[in-house]
Amino acid sequence: MFYDHYAAWQEKLKSYPLTSFQESDVLRALARDRLDPPDLLALLSPAAEPYLETMAQKAHRLTVQNFGKTISLFTPLYLANFCSNQCVYCSFNTKNTIVRRKLDLDEVEAEGQAIAATGLQHLLLLTGESRLQSGPEYIQACLERLRPHFASLGIEVYPLEEEEYRRLYEAGLDAFTMFQEVYDEVIYATVHPAGPKRNHRYRLEAPERACRAGIPSINIGALLGLGEWRTEAFFTALHAESLLQSYPGIELALSVPRLRPHAGHFQPFTSPVTDANLVQVILAYRLYLPRVGITLSTRESPRLREALLPLGITKMSAGSLTSVGGYTGDGDSGSAQFEIADERPVDAIVAMLRTKGYQPAFVDWVNVRVREALG
Repeated sequence: MFYDHYAAWQEKLKSYPLTSFQESDVLRALARDRLDPPDLLALLSPAAEPYLETMAQKAHRLTVQNFGKTISLFTPLYLANFCSNQCVYCSFNTKNTIVRRKLDLDEVEAEGQAIAATGLQHLLLLTGESRLQSGPEYIQACLERLRPHFASLGIEVYPLEEEEYRRLYEAGLDAFTMFQEVYDEVIYATVHPAGPKRNHRYRLEAPERACRAGIPSINIGALLGLGEWRTEAFFTALHAESLLQSYPGIELALSVPRLRPHAGHFQPFTSPVTDANLVQVILAYRLYLPRVGITLSTRESPRLREALLPLGITKMSAGSLTSVGGYTGDGDSGSAQFEIADERPVDAIVAMLRTKGYQPAFVDWVNVRVREALG
């Protein structure tokens, strides 16, 4: 279990204060092909800041070597925004007065068809964290309705039991996304004052349950801005490495979301994660885990998303909405989870990628198991 590894490194970090790393530590990490955790800390430390350009050059070479110049595209589909938690940084917080909505199955299929018409074939299904309103049976029914329209279906929902993940996998689920939000347990308890999400360890171990259930594609991340970003990025990378070691057959990716404006008045405990800080996180991830995907969402601005492309990005969202409904244009949408920054439609993202020498991938793998069952 990763929790034991996490707890051990919580203690070990006392021997590796980030301010103790020097130029020589960074240069040694940059010279190595295979990095260890102290190397990762060096690349995340303040001492690495003068070497971001050198890191970027190596990260670009590794990305092209392992992934070529292809960017996989996907979009989210919010099924419901009912929630049972009080996450202080999220619009879906039960204390917030927002428009709550849940799609029925006909609406789910209509939304999916509208998305498929853009050419996108990778779809991520999201709900608020309410088992009552969006139980596993509802999620399974949505998967079954959408399965004929897409090459790949993923979920980003509340933590489930292993057997529940297995049933969703058998219904056609290909991919799992879950952000730990913040690895620091003290901050975690503070920003999750009420609701089932307060259970830090249960959420932390959800990716392992998904792997054991057979889900082949796993995406994790920390919500940058809740805790100290350097240590949060460190534990995210260790988490990814642990999953790869325990489940070597999975396709693993890391996301790098930053806090965005939302309903509510939460102010982060730490200084904002700057663009330069985000760059350093992405570069450190790529150098430490050369064959792991890195996902960039529409939380970031068009200008920054384009600038980050060569640094290790392999997957981007496009044409995204974070409200429930809306892809069909019926105008009856629930409140959004957060504000997006890149509002460009799919065709504009595709044109941008091609202009910059990248190949947009609408389909990079297909659930053959389900396609064969469908005939």
